[in-house]
Amino acid sequence: MSELEIDRRDLVLLGILSILWGGSFFFVGVAVNELPACTIVFGRVAIAALLILSVLAFLRMRLPADARLWFSFFVMSLLNNVAPFLLITLGQKQMPSGLASIINATTPLFTVLIMAAFGEERLIVSKVLGVLVGLIGVAILYGAGKFLTGHSSGIVLCLGAALSYGFAGFWGRRTLSGIPPITSTAGQLMCSSVIMAFVASFVDHPWQLPMPSESTWLALIGLAAFSTALAYVIFFQILLRSGGTTVMLVTLLIPVTAIYLGHVFLGEPVNAREIIGAITIGSALIIVDGRALRWIQAQADIGRSR
Repeated sequence: MSELEIDRRDLVLLGILSILWGGSFFFVGVAVNELPACTIVFGRVAIAALLILSVLAFLRMRLPADARLWFSFFVMSLLNNVAPFLLITLGQKQMPSGLASIINATTPLFTVLIMAAFGEERLIVSKVLGVLVGLIGVAILYGAGKFLTGHSSGIVLCLGAALSYGFAGFWGRRTLSGIPPITSTAGQLMCSSVIMAFVASFVDHPWQLPMPSESTWLALIGLAAFSTALAYVIFFQILLRSGGTTVMLVTLLIPVTAIYLGHVFLGEPVNAREIIGAITIGSALIIVDGRALRWIQAQADIGRSR
């Protein structure tokens, strides 16, 4: 498989991951009504870590003992969990979940640039073009005017999260290659839980907070089980097989899946702008993957040679 090409299996996993991560914006949107940001992030990573460790125990898999590998897990936890989770959660206190997911869609652009800057992936024109086309598609989905809604501080926070995710794609590709996805997930979440236990205790004093409602507990459990534990196993699988830029393309798909799920399960109407936006994003994925463009070029070459 070429550097440009996306593994076919990962195209399916990207769709699944977009649903799991798209749900995180909904779950956080519910939880922020009753809980402060640091407590939400701590609950998210701690519950997810317990779930993953239970799976490891069931499979009789052991955690690694290599100190250098645990350092990689620690850095990954900061870049892929602690920083972006906190920034997005704080941002969602100041802006709607939908707008937060739109800003999050800038992640692939940061990832492409970071991967190229550190020599992990070549700065291929089709990758940059594909990401830019995808961002245009996201803008079409929601309407450009919705970006100018006065949520400037929230937008800055979510852009910071997107940048952090970009560095996470680079760090994971560089230091965690060859590590089973479930092991990387467990190590990352364990480190995140320890960090957030200290941060939440110092900032929020969660033991002094009123007991959350049932809906908030359900949101935390959904956030941990589906949008964190399961999602990161899939994330690391795509990262190892198809690279950091590919796995971060999921953020372009999240707005599309949100609209589709809303249409199927909530009966929300789909208008022409949203269809055009979805088609544009689909075109962006085809451009980044490269197979279709190479096939078209090959057919053109054959035609000229006749």
